[in-house]
Amino acid sequence: MSEIVKGAVVQLKSGGPKMTVENVGNYAGEWGTGPENGAHCIWFEKSEPKEKVFDVAVLTLA
Repeated sequence: MSEIVKGAVVQLKSGGPKMTVENVGNYAGEWGTGPENGAHCIWFEKSEPKEKVFDVAVLTLA
């Protein structure tokens, strides 16, 4: 099984747009607000760029 790494194209397991992984790492931060094993993803909705950090457990390779 392939890993989710920087540059990979992924999708939420529940569906949605294809996204590019910009970085993978610990996003828990000082207050524990993000996932420890997170993927910072970027994608476009129409022509507007979007970005969000997702736990890699909810992503699959597209």
